[in-house]
Amino acid sequence: MSDFLDVMHPAPGDRIVDVGGTALNWNLVGYDGPVVLANIVPKELVGAMPANVDYVHADGTNLPFGDAEFSIAFSNSVIEHLHTFENQQAFAAEIRRVAGRLWVQTPARSFPIEPHYLAPLVHYLPKSWQRRLIRNFTLYGWIARPSQETVNELVDECRLLNYDEMKTLFPDCEIRRERVLGLTKSYVALRTAAPTTL
Repeated sequence: MSDFLDVMHPAPGDRIVDVGGTALNWNLVGYDGPVVLANIVPKELVGAMPANVDYVHADGTNLPFGDAEFSIAFSNSVIEHLHTFENQQAFAAEIRRVAGRLWVQTPARSFPIEPHYLAPLVHYLPKSWQRRLIRNFTLYGWIARPSQETVNELVDECRLLNYDEMKTLFPDCEIRRERVLGLTKSYVALRTAAPTTL
């Protein structure tokens, strides 16, 4: 969030839409301008919201907002949860449509630790193998003890992206690499100036 504020420099009058986010990030930072949380998760599950944050029940692949209605669109680790590349394309198109400036972060498929399962290399295996291994051979499985149904749902929904896919989804954005020990941990699709046409 500090990188987001440092790079995007939101002014008090900027309207921000957080697509798929919760109140947590906005409780951590000192931004006082208007923020809209657009999420399919019910309002009671997005957390206690600061006074400047509103909630709208919305699907990120079909946002109920006008073109360039917001100054900035923000999304943190959401686009990888959309099951298919087609859904990710719809999400990217919508988030690019509703705001001039963008910050869309997602874990990198190339990073050897899968961030949802907290395990090395498992995301490179076929999904049928992942379904069998996650519950008993990952840190997530040991700590959360998810049901097999929960594991199956998570495996089906998670689709990590590579650099070329991010470039395809966000052709008018810089794709920034966030690194850990020299390895790309995540990507940020970054558009710091509104395009002349959306």
